[in-house]
Amino acid sequence: LFGVPELSCPEGFQEAQDKALQESEQLVQKACSTPPGPETVMIFDQLSDALCRVADLADFVKIAHPDFAFREAAEEACRNIGTVVEKLNTDVELCQSLRRLLADEVVMSSLDPETRRVAELFMFDFEISGIHLDEEKRKKAVNLNVRILDLCNEFLTGAHLPNKIDKNVLPEHIRYNFTAEGNYLQVAGLHADCPDDLVREAAYKIFLYPNAEQLSRLEELLASRNSLAQLVGYDTFAHRALQGTMAKTPETVTQFLEKLSDQLSKRTQKDFEMMTKMKMKLNPQNSKLMPWDHPYYSGVLRAERYNIDPGLYCPFFSLGACMEGLDSLFSRLLGISLYAEQTQRGEVWSEDVRKLAVVHETEGLLGYIYCDFFQRPDKPHQDCHFTVRGGRLRENGEYQLPVVVLMLSLPHSTRGAPTLLSPGMMENLFHEMGHAMHSMLGRTRYQHVTGTRCPTDFAEVPSILMEYFANDYRVVNQFAKHYKTGQPLPKNMVSRLCESKKVCAAADMQLQVFYAALDQIYHGKHPLKKSTTEILEETQEKFYGLPYVPNTAWQLRFSHLVGYGAKYYSYLMSRAVASMVWKQCFAQDPFDRAMGERYRREMLAHGGGKEPILMVQGMLQKSPSVEDFVDALVSDLDQDFETFIMDS
Repeated sequence: LFGVPELSCPEGFQEAQDKALQESEQLVQKACSTPPGPETVMIFDQLSDALCRVADLADFVKIAHPDFAFREAAEEACRNIGTVVEKLNTDVELCQSLRRLLADEVVMSSLDPETRRVAELFMFDFEISGIHLDEEKRKKAVNLNVRILDLCNEFLTGAHLPNKIDKNVLPEHIRYNFTAEGNYLQVAGLHADCPDDLVREAAYKIFLYPNAEQLSRLEELLASRNSLAQLVGYDTFAHRALQGTMAKTPETVTQFLEKLSDQLSKRTQKDFEMMTKMKMKLNPQNSKLMPWDHPYYSGVLRAERYNIDPGLYCPFFSLGACMEGLDSLFSRLLGISLYAEQTQRGEVWSEDVRKLAVVHETEGLLGYIYCDFFQRPDKPHQDCHFTVRGGRLRENGEYQLPVVVLMLSLPHSTRGAPTLLSPGMMENLFHEMGHAMHSMLGRTRYQHVTGTRCPTDFAEVPSILMEYFANDYRVVNQFAKHYKTGQPLPKNMVSRLCESKKVCAAADMQLQVFYAALDQIYHGKHPLKKSTTEILEETQEKFYGLPYVPNTAWQLRFSHLVGYGAKYYSYLMSRAVASMVWKQCFAQDPFDRAMGERYRREMLAHGGGKEPILMVQGMLQKSPSVEDFVDALVSDLDQDFETFIMDS
């Protein structure tokens, strides 16, 4: 599997893990006996690499491998390596060796900025685990970490569990929308796209009905995160989570969200008015706009104003054409080509996985991308990018090539047609490829900061930037050809598609601001002033505008609180930066090679080895303010005049 010799069967995970643990023991001893110097950082990075090579691979296998035995073995390996990492993070002697380096001013001043930053990042990991505390408090920190991990898993499971209701409670004519189980109906989601208002209302009120166990899990999770943060010396969990990010502090995030909300409010009101009119037209007896109406009616308005039926677009976006489009874009912008490569027996987990070699015109092979693009039973539905092996400079002077997986859920080809992508799928493919290029070009000396191993609010910049390319006619025109006739996609169809995305976009963004604000408050000052549900109601009123529905608790379904605790704002901030980079550097000419090289040099090349705001400054040649971020997001909502005239 992935060309790792041990992994010819599930049992191989045990072997790979034992080998990694053995190697890590030797490295710990070496670190403790090495005098302070650049070698200390090198050893720490080797230690990180030894563990990550197994853990990262297992992280992917445990959710995506079709064979249960492989998934189970990978899950076990993840758990065991996680335990070792926790132990190492509280190993006082190991920490001392790093502390000696950081305290030695002469040696520190001789290190290059990347090595210094990596040393500081490793120290940060120690401090987060409470290494600087006395024995008793350190134990407490370890126990809190373990408890938080368990609560996260329980909360995630609870967030996706369906709710049951006695079927007689619902009118007979809508029952068929839900799964029947004896005398009960199961409601497993919000049915946001259902045209029947009553079905959406019922789903909303039932699916979001508060569950006492889930509520206490959330309360304990937030309280435990806060206790841990305070124990290791931070005011709140948000202060801890934002260390090293682009935003730096919760105060900056709050300022960003409040200013953005102010700028959006008039546009959001307009959007809500349009949706209300549409609801009145379709449902005159009940025209008050409710939270379950927003996703549905914004879709109806989009479809009515711009005829963007995906079926009209799919024939122009065959998978082959899209991949050729990416290849040609990367080639013109960065001098990079993608080549399909033959895989060995057992190297891939499903026969439809393709392996791409990423090759630079002068630097040669940069790494590998495994494309796991097609639907299959049991495959998770989210589109994502996984680092399977991070790049780094090996001790022998060779570069360890990065290996990543891109996972999508595309339909298989049929007898008469290749795999055809909807516009949304095409944009997602470009988005995920943005992550992959970051992984390939973030060729850092240290594995610990390679590629996408960078702060969350910067990590989405390269992927969102790719969406701007995917929505530009000059780029799309290069590859979007009808798979039967070869006819190019007409320009007005691309313009309509881009403009349709702006319909109700302010209200959509306002909803994201509300989620981000809620996340900040939950991870802010504790004890919380009110219950999580009362806070939800208050924040919804201030940052969203559609009424809170009594006896609902949306926060219990907010699964992003687990992986993005105190960082949900990241997506908005990354989009702001991507928008600024696009407008300033690529909007004039999306194929500008000099800009492509600057983008690689200033933003992609450093992975997480440089402070994110410095990378942004290098690219934009100025330091953006919070106002700049807000302006970038808001100006994206404006209609493009040329298209407006064409369509009129």
